[in-house]
Amino acid sequence: MEKNNHKGWLYLIPALVFLGVFMLYPLIDVFIYSFEEGYNSASMTYYGVGLYNYSYVLRDPYFLQALKNTFLLVIITVPLSTGLALLISVALSSIQKLKNLYQTIFFLPYVTNTLAVGLVFMILFKKTAYSDGLINLLIEAFGGSAVDFMEGPYWAKMTVLCIYTIWIVLPFKILILTSALASVNPVYYNAARVDGTSAFRIFRKITLPLISPTVFYLFVTGFIGAFKAYSDAVALFGVNLNVAGMNTMVGYVYDMLYGNSGGYPSYASAAAIILFAIVLTITCINLLVSKKHVHY
Repeated sequence: MEKNNHKGWLYLIPALVFLGVFMLYPLIDVFIYSFEEGYNSASMTYYGVGLYNYSYVLRDPYFLQALKNTFLLVIITVPLSTGLALLISVALSSIQKLKNLYQTIFFLPYVTNTLAVGLVFMILFKKTAYSDGLINLLIEAFGGSAVDFMEGPYWAKMTVLCIYTIWIVLPFKILILTSALASVNPVYYNAARVDGTSAFRIFRKITLPLISPTVFYLFVTGFIGAFKAYSDAVALFGVNLNVAGMNTMVGYVYDMLYGNSGGYPSYASAAAIILFAIVLTITCINLLVSKKHVHY
């Protein structure tokens, strides 16, 4: 038994080395940088140690805007995408004919290039000298007035970003939930139907509790993924997200390192640690909530 334990640790060594070199060490390094004031990456020097980097970042209007955008994106897209994916998965599970075809169609956006999807959304929403865009044409057809979704008011740009994000993450969630629904033992459904239980009550009392671990997994990964959003905004509004007012926290970190305001690794490190703390806190809250509502 003792030999098997040693063998198990031996198998884990490559993974532990990989995690230590590419995850643990960079995290510690970033944490140290976040306290080094005025760090210069060229000379690898700094003039002090303290909390000034955090103070600067938390007072930076660009960071506050990125924080607002990210939180709105998380609050709106994660519940909506998960709920919509659950409804579609339940509908797909009840279809017998052409079920595989429909599943393939719904999964196609997941394997499509993000920038290509962004280009399609620009064609749908962007106003040009030649056209108001397909969405505006539909709005005008129903008696509304055209809206500049890409360069207009903040709410319009955030609406496009949320729709785009939901569209991107929906296929993966549908695939996972469809697999979870297929694993539910049909005996439970048959027993409930014999008792004359309604379809909604079957879903609420049988289906949802049995797939709750999967739903919880999608919520946690959805929160983490939404907090890391950056390429979605770039695909829609270009690389200068601060001008568009649509930057995200990851975008802010990137800008502080490589963007127009680049060359400030200490500020970027402080922003990255703040993002890490937020994600860790929300994940812990989700884990506490799951103890009451998730059935394993």
